[in-house]
Amino acid sequence: MRFKWSPDRQLLASGRNDNRLLVWNQSCSTSIQTYTDHTAAVKAIAWSPHQQGLLVSGGGTADRHIRFWNTLTAQNLQCIDTGSQVCNLAWSKHSNELVSTHGYSQNQIIPTLYPTMLQLARLTGHTFRILYLAVSPDGESIVTGAGDETLRFWNVSTKCRANKESDSITKVFLKIVKLPEEYLLAPLSMAA
Repeated sequence: MRFKWSPDRQLLASGRNDNRLLVWNQSCSTSIQTYTDHTAAVKAIAWSPHQQGLLVSGGGTADRHIRFWNTLTAQNLQCIDTGSQVCNLAWSKHSNELVSTHGYSQNQIIPTLYPTMLQLARLTGHTFRILYLAVSPDGESIVTGAGDETLRFWNVSTKCRANKESDSITKVFLKIVKLPEEYLLAPLSMAA
């Protein structure tokens, strides 16, 4: 299950493995909205810091869609087929850009301009599903962690892209860090 508070801390969104996205008011013990459009587990959730009530969710391998919701009116605003599992979503702090990370089959990072859904780049380098995404405090870069046991640091801000040469979008990769053995998860064993 995934959880995200709205920027005003009044609503909580939860994405579930039963393909449902729920919105909760902190004063209620039951959900106030339920969205059932995803056809696989809801793997990612993010509230827009730029538009009140705008919630975005991403579906797993059998779904592959990013869906935009207006929680003020309970409407589905937009749906985009990404072609691969959506693992993480994060909004830019400075502009109306959404960063999505993906798993099978493309293992990529895609910064996208909302609401036009213009893809600003397709960042590749991970060889397995991108499990983790964190935005730096200044909003200028992100770090991703994947099943390939690496952390990758990326410069994704509009300001930084505007200051670089036109071909630099393919050079936004900054650094790869191989995780030490003590940080790796041991594979789960199955009882016979």
